[in-house]
Amino acid sequence: MSTGPLVVLIGPMGSGKSTVGALLAERLGAPYRDTDADIVAAEGRQIADIFVDEGEAHFRELEREAVRAAVAEHTGVLALGGGAILDASTRALLAGRPVVYLSMDVEEAVKRVGLNTARPLLAVNPRRQWRELMDARRHLYTEVARVVVATDDRTPEEVAQAVLDALELKTA
Repeated sequence: MSTGPLVVLIGPMGSGKSTVGALLAERLGAPYRDTDADIVAAEGRQIADIFVDEGEAHFRELEREAVRAAVAEHTGVLALGGGAILDASTRALLAGRPVVYLSMDVEEAVKRVGLNTARPLLAVNPRRQWRELMDARRHLYTEVARVVVATDDRTPEEVAQAVLDALELKTA
């Protein structure tokens, strides 16, 4: 048995990584970890504040290190921030691992994320910016993922079950 996470969830903000990740961990009897939460805990401030105070480049450095540590240490379900896959070394680190891309369309994203100003990359024109982010990231998500699970019009429970089925994981 290889070491590292049982499942790594990737996808855009609002795709349900945190909610589905916690459900998966519960069903698998495994711990759950979120690299965004790791960064917030280590920095003592919210990600939006890190973006404002230090800039995106600094946040991406923190994120790269958080992902590296989590992949090395964590043996349960791991959720990554939406932009973690932008880093080439992170993508290389995820190669061959049980990575699941939780996908959704723009209408679903608007319903879930809305006009949330705590999302620094969507502050001005959320719909257009989300489309632009996805145009830039979609191929990276699919490149890294072993499995793609669409989340549109599905409950978190349905998405979690689809992930378990796709990876052929046995629940606790």
